[in-house]
Amino acid sequence: MIRNSAKNRIALHLLLCCGVLWLCAGCGKSPDGKADKAQFEIDKNYERGPLTVHVRADKASMTIAETVILELEATIEPGYEVRMPKVDKVLESFGIVDWDNLGDKLDPNNHIVSTYRYRLEPFLSGTYLIPAFTFDFYDANSPEDKKYELTTEPIDIEVTSLLGEQRAELKIEDIEDVLEMPRQASFVWVWILSAVAVAAAGGLWLYLRRKRVKELVRIFRPAHEIAYERLRALVKEDLVGTGRIKEFYERISDILRHYIEHRFSLRAPERTTEEFLAELANTEVLPVAEKQRLGQFLRHCDLVKFAKHNPTTEQIQETFDLVKDFIEKTKSDERKVDVTEMTGSEETVTIGSA
Repeated sequence: MIRNSAKNRIALHLLLCCGVLWLCAGCGKSPDGKADKAQFEIDKNYERGPLTVHVRADKASMTIAETVILELEATIEPGYEVRMPKVDKVLESFGIVDWDNLGDKLDPNNHIVSTYRYRLEPFLSGTYLIPAFTFDFYDANSPEDKKYELTTEPIDIEVTSLLGEQRAELKIEDIEDVLEMPRQASFVWVWILSAVAVAAAGGLWLYLRRKRVKELVRIFRPAHEIAYERLRALVKEDLVGTGRIKEFYERISDILRHYIEHRFSLRAPERTTEEFLAELANTEVLPVAEKQRLGQFLRHCDLVKFAKHNPTTEQIQETFDLVKDFIEKTKSDERKVDVTEMTGSEETVTIGSA
């Protein structure tokens, strides 16, 4: 009897565990994808005739370093077809980082549901609009006859600065004193062997590189894509938040100078500000107003980097916004950078055409 009682208790425990697991599995499911829709903070609904449209955004406010998910869902009755809007043609204050066509499906009413999802990033801080979108729909049996439109409303998105309100006072680290390196004994034979080894390694590398270049597929990317990646990496490091203002200005100035070199073939990184501005004045790659604005930006960076100038919170934000705005206004897919063998150093990048 004791042995049977123990077996009964074990069986009861197993049944209880299975029941708990079944309940947990059921909690994660939601009919008709309602749990997936709950992630969107904004969900606007529009209807006209046989067409119903949902415009969703996962957040109404964000920082300039974040992205916002935009989802367009169109539900059309049988016998009609709908044409989704071209989002990239109407966006002004946001760029498309990624997008996905989630495909068509049938709802319980046998209506066709088409869903497109976009991940957007803002260009500047402030309040900006995700614009209105126009959906075209028509009778599938007579597509050449009268067509209809459904237009949504714009959505306000608040984009906050990368600086917090509490960071009103920022300090720049002092320039470190120059230290003299201790003299060390030199050995001529060590230098000779090192030179021979370097020459041999260089010769071997050139030989292998030339042998491999015939099979190498060249990869080209627009200059603005590289610059945007470096800006996103700079924001994530949060140099301003940790008080490393001088380093922040060195990095953002370097990003803009390399973008100018890749985009306009001007040797900005290797030259002083005055040398670069003198060369820029003799070119017609930019309007006069943009040249003056660029000159003010570079001189402001030099004051912070070399003269211990302490910029205000607003000046730091304006500096970041100016760089992003300049890249956005001058970006082009025609001028591309060969990134086939890029290793992170801008010295290895060559300019070419795809």
